Amino acid sequence: MNGRPFKDAIYKQFARIGKCLSSERRLELLNLLSQGAKSVEKLAQQTDMTIANVSQHLQVLSEARLVTSKKRGTYVYYELANTAVNELLLSLWKTGEQQLADIQKIKEEFMNPHGGFHTISLEEALAKHKQGEIILVDVRPSEEYEYDHIPGAISIPIDELAEHMNELPSDLEIVTYCRGPYCVYSAQAVLELRNKGFLAYRLEEGVHEWKQHTGSLH
Repeated sequence: MNGRPFKDAIYKQFARIGKCLSSERRLELLNLLSQGAKSVEKLAQQTDMTIANVSQHLQVLSEARLVTSKKRGTYVYYELANTAVNELLLSLWKTGEQQLADIQKIKEEFMNPHGGFHTISLEEALAKHKQGEIILVDVRPSEEYEYDHIPGAISIPIDELAEHMNELPSDLEIVTYCRGPYCVYSAQAVLELRNKGFLAYRLEEGVHEWKQHTGSLH
């Protein structure tokens, strides 16, 4: 029995996923869509791409069955096809950080001057959260918080942080989080909070990493 035709056919299908992930722009789109469904227009705004370019990338992602779309009124909204796609992204981030030293270097060069060194580990944040010793603040856009968030976290989008600071307790540590390790909102929030006298820290992980970790503990 000659298994070559089978191997050629099956690996060709897997290569469709690899080719789809070979674009940094498509990876960014997938990361944004892991936070909930978004319109083409919103994705264009958040990635500084034209609507035409976003549409082209989304078409490639659709053809690889990584995203699905639904029409809502006059807008088309895209979302990840299923949880397996999100797990693929988390695995990619983890593998990249382990295998590519440049990733950590790029993160440190950007985050350290922007408050990224004020970081709390996921394990410490989880322990303090259980004891009620910290306030978790989700600084993503409100629609992403509504889609999913860390249990017990409060929503204060980064562009609304200044006007809501006086609502935060001054006797507890503030831990901010956003879309995961490559989101800059949480570092920006830590800088703003510390400049106002709060003891604030950045949680590098996002909702999916938090739930993945807490799920592994059961």
